[in-house]
Amino acid sequence: MKITETKIKGCYIVEPNKYGDSRGYFFESFNANTFNKLIGDNITFVQDNQSYSTKGVLRGLHAQSGEYAQAKLVRVLDGEVLDIAVDVRPGSATYGEHVAVKLSAANNLQLFIPRGFLHGFVVLSEEATFFYKCDNYYNKDAECGVDPLDAELAIDWEMPSAQLILSEKDLNAPSFKELF
Repeated sequence: MKITETKIKGCYIVEPNKYGDSRGYFFESFNANTFNKLIGDNITFVQDNQSYSTKGVLRGLHAQSGEYAQAKLVRVLDGEVLDIAVDVRPGSATYGEHVAVKLSAANNLQLFIPRGFLHGFVVLSEEATFFYKCDNYYNKDAECGVDPLDAELAIDWEMPSAQLILSEKDLNAPSFKELF
């Protein structure tokens, strides 16, 4: 497993060692001991989530607040997405900045997003199955979100906004300034 820190401290791209032959391939997608040693932390994931979406679906930008904040390890099982993590950690030198990583079934990359980040993704392929591990349980009352198209965040979703498909909740989400 190879881990590379992104431009935002604490946010890592995770690349598994993939072994292939004429039969197909094998890789270890997660090993707690190796992962924690490489990031220098002790993360215990307690919940796995999976979603299926079609091209243009934009899910996010979401977070859990307070004691329900979540760190996530995200990956794509089928298709391709553009994954976005926005730093909203108070006092962070990169507050309000984001990282964008293309995750796909072909590249097997994963993104580790620590607590204190908004998260979202847009499906670039015809369809995608998205999988993520969380280090804290979901709590509906602690959920918050920001308009993913907020100009202040300047996120290039790599698709024209007219082609993006958002939930009613995300369409009506507050601006970054309103929430943070």
